[in-house]
Parts: sequence; C-alpha cells; structure tokens
Amino acid sequence: MEQTLYLVLLLIALCSVSECVQRQYHFINVNKTWTEAQRYCREKYTDLATVDNMNDMNELNKCVTGGGGLYVWIGLQRTSVNKWQWSSGDPALYLNWGSGQPDGKDECAFMRNGQWYDGKCSDSWTFICSSSNNRLVFVNQMKNWRVAQSYCRQNHIDLVSVRNQNENQQIQKFINDSHISNEVWIGLFRDSWQWSDQSNSSFRYWSTGEPNNGGGNENCTAISKNAGGQWIDEPCDRRYPFVCHEDKLILIKENLTWPEALRYCRQNHVDLVSVHSEEMQRRVMNVVKAASTAEVWLGLHNYCIMNMWLWLSGENMFYQNWAPGNGTTPENCSLEKRKGAVQSGGDQRWVSLPETHKLNFICTNDE
Repeated sequence: MEQTLYLVLLLIALCSVSECVQRQYHFINVNKTWTEAQRYCREKYTDLATVDNMNDMNELNKCVTGGGGLYVWIGLQRTSVNKWQWSSGDPALYLNWGSGQPDGKDECAFMRNGQWYDGKCSDSWTFICSSSNNRLVFVNQMKNWRVAQSYCRQNHIDLVSVRNQNENQQIQKFINDSHISNEVWIGLFRDSWQWSDQSNSSFRYWSTGEPNNGGGNENCTAISKNAGGQWIDEPCDRRYPFVCHEDKLILIKENLTWPEALRYCRQNHVDLVSVHSEEMQRRVMNVVKAASTAEVWLGLHNYCIMNMWLWLSGENMFYQNWAPGNGTTPENCSLEKRKGAVQSGGDQRWVSLPETHKLNFICTNDE
C-alpha cells in the first residue's frame, strides 16, 4: 500500500499540465483557390485550417514561415447567416435585449441594468469573465471587446456567457453587489464567418481594418505575412498557398465498454483522450456533438485504493469539469469499477459511470 501511494504521488509530481495544440498543421505551398484548397485538405487531411486560440495561431504561423507568397488561405469563410453567438462557442439560445435592441448596426454586446445592448466592438467598457467553478470575475479595466475576450481567456476561462434567465439574474446581482455602475461587456458577439470544418471556434485574428469586404466579394480568409500573420478577407477565387489541419481527436461511433474502448484506441490510434485543460475540453466539445450516445468515454479512471481520479496520460486533475454529484464523492469500488465520460449534450460535463456501459468514445493520435 505504501509503495503504491509513493508511486502515485511520484507520478503526480512528475506530471504537469501542458497546453498542447491538438491539431497538426500542414503548409501546402501550391497556389489554389479557396474551394480547391478546401477540397485538397479534405481529401488528404481533415480540412482547411481551423484556429481556436493564439497557441494554435503561433503553431500555424511557424509552419508558413519561409513559404512562398504573401497570403495563405485558412478555413474561415463568410456565410449568409449573421448570427449572435457566445465567445465560448455556444449558440445564443436565450436573449435578453433591451428595448429596440439589437439595432443591427453593431457586432458586440454589453449589459446595462440587466438588459443587453449591441455596441461597437471597438468601444471600451469594463467586463465580466467566467472562471473555474462557475465563478464570476469583474475586471475594472476599460478595454474593447476583443481585448477583453483575450484577457479573460488568458487569465480565467472566457468572457461570461448568459444561457438563461436565472444566469442573467445572477450576473445582475453580481453587478449590483460589486457596485458596478457602468456598462459591462459580456461574451455575446455577432458575425457571419464559419470554419470549413463547422467548428464553433469564435477565435478571430483580424488585421486592423479587416474584414473590410472590399469590392463586396471578399468572402474568404487569408493570413497576411505583411501583417505579422494576422488575417484579411480576400476574394475566394484568388490563388494562394494554404494550410490544412489534421485532427488529433477522433470520435469513434461504436458502442464499447471502457476497457474495450481503451483497447481499440491503443490498437488503432494512441490512447483514449485525456482532458487536462479548458482548451482541450473545448476540442472535446466540438467532437462529441456528433456522438450517437448520451455520454462518451474519456481516458479517466477511478483509482479505488486512493479514491482518486486519474488520466491515462498520467496528468493530474488540475482542471475539472464534473457535472453536479459526480467525481467528488467516494465511489463504492466493491460494487463496480467506475470510469469517466463526457456528456454529448447540454453543458457537456463529465460523469462517473460503470465501466460496463457501452458508449461512443474519443481516441487521440497525440503521442
């Protein structure tokens, strides 16, 4: 028992949370139109490049350094649907606009007296971030919406989402209790851009003054090397090199027990996925929305002797996303072995289930 405890504690000490990019980018130094590039990427890899955050953007910029041409296609394209969505990527199903709002002129939303208003994203307001354990954090700094979004993602989780009336009331109470008298940014924004792989990533890295839709037909996105890797909108029939991505997370739509899923992933890929950060959870959320079961197996198992949950990768659980009533109380190991799964709908939180349940599962190709 003492030796086992020592080994577990040593494992935890040696492992640290790593923010790894879960897509592999491939620069294709051949000039194609955006549609031709999309077709090529879907045939050879996964799709034209999707970018979730600055970690992704930095990796992508590394792979295009030294390549030919000033512009490089990525997978973002303008659509005919200009919809409101949350910075977290969630659709805006609940809305609480003030009178006469939105007026259709602006693209970002702030809260005033419990109601929402659209404003210019370049305006400066204080803002509210969401943090771990559903905690709200007021940032008393005047920033535009994009800078506020970056601040929240770097220091907490994201700009706050408001998914129902109860959450709206909680945020308004938080504003009142914090004696906040001015308008505050929330995580609601509107645009008509969609990733080629249908990802719900809300990350944008536009160059100053972009997108400007010059000539009325600039509907595709390219990296501009002259702008330090920031983005511009361009006519889709221009011919540029491009970047494909290859996903490292694979949803397997077979219904297997946890041990069977583990065996499958290790035989055909690398392992069952470990979710050690908010960034990885977002990737998992994108993948599991296509699942055919209500829960999807993760590489999370309960170490009964210690009553601890551990990832197969060896990562300790510094980041957690348990559904209420799961993962925090001792498991009865004498009855059944318990493993971790993620809900494929709702808030997509983690749940503890008997390992004999048969579910879809997520493999990773990340070594």
